[in-house]
Amino acid sequence: MIIGVPKEIKNNENRVAMTPAGAHTLVNKGHTVLVQMDAGKGSGFSNKEYTDVGAKIIDTAGEVFKSADMIVKVKEPQPVEVDLLKDGQLLFTYLHLAAAPELTKALMDKNITGIAYETVQLEDGSLPLLTPMSEVAGRMSVMVGADYLSRAKGGRGILLSGVPGVKPAKVTILGAGTVGMNATKMAVGLGADVTVLNRSPGKLQYLEDIYGSRVKTLILNEFSLAETVKEADLLIGAILIPGAIAPKLVKEYMVETMREGSVIVDVAIDQGGCIETITHATTHDDPVYLKHGVIHYSVANMPGAYARTSTFALTNATLPYIIKIADIGLGKALDFDNSLKKGVNIMAGKCTYESLARSLDLPYARLETLL
Repeated sequence: MIIGVPKEIKNNENRVAMTPAGAHTLVNKGHTVLVQMDAGKGSGFSNKEYTDVGAKIIDTAGEVFKSADMIVKVKEPQPVEVDLLKDGQLLFTYLHLAAAPELTKALMDKNITGIAYETVQLEDGSLPLLTPMSEVAGRMSVMVGADYLSRAKGGRGILLSGVPGVKPAKVTILGAGTVGMNATKMAVGLGADVTVLNRSPGKLQYLEDIYGSRVKTLILNEFSLAETVKEADLLIGAILIPGAIAPKLVKEYMVETMREGSVIVDVAIDQGGCIETITHATTHDDPVYLKHGVIHYSVANMPGAYARTSTFALTNATLPYIIKIADIGLGKALDFDNSLKKGVNIMAGKCTYESLARSLDLPYARLETLL
């Protein structure tokens, strides 16, 4: 199979979909790997590192898209990339289509088979290709929030950890999935006053077992959320429904009760955001905006800021699936791997992921009928 790795073009997206080590594995199995010129530069990989392991460096994205059977990316295709995709091509990347109806329609019109990293799901419900980036984003959310709490960035001037004799900042984390767990780990490690809200009591019991009295836990409902948001210096949104639009759990009236200079970091922005006052995705170039005196951070590709760490973590997770598709073809790979089957969001002009179809009010087609 010919696998194409184009250079990412989303704002400040420095990750690359494959490391030289990943390319080496595929080349050794007899596959062709086409890497666009300087695709790995932002993650610290030179063109020579790819050619040394047998990959081919291609000058332009157009040539990569034209020649490849499967396109492997990090982020959803930008409009210029959609134009480059071939009719019926296989695209393996983070898609987050629930928040992108126009992109969904464009990919369906081109009969793209779109496999979304974020909906590949194991039998235990875990998301193996989303987890590594959720770990990065969860840890980053606390670092970013702590930075914007400084007066130099317009925040309240509160040190997350406090100091002897001075209270630490209050951090509220909405959700106890992978993002929430990693945000909790960082916030507790920095000595913040941490409260985690989640609908599942099992996750909260786990947090109490691990952190004891260092973390307060609350069952998530509108009353508990409103009370906690009001007191938060830093609010982190970490809600995910695989493949679906994120629910707007934090209402605007709640944000209005927050103190001026408080900070919101909505990690759920890829799926539309879980906070009502998050109106749009921001970029690393222009990451925040003010609303009701509260700093809102909603960068849609947070892990791109730590590209080298993120690229290694992502390739570690995605490479086994890429190898399986390349070795035996997509049809057989889907037959043998139910987790990969759940990753297929669109195929043959149809929406094949049920929660995505509901979010975008599209007809749902069972994948089995298309295979």
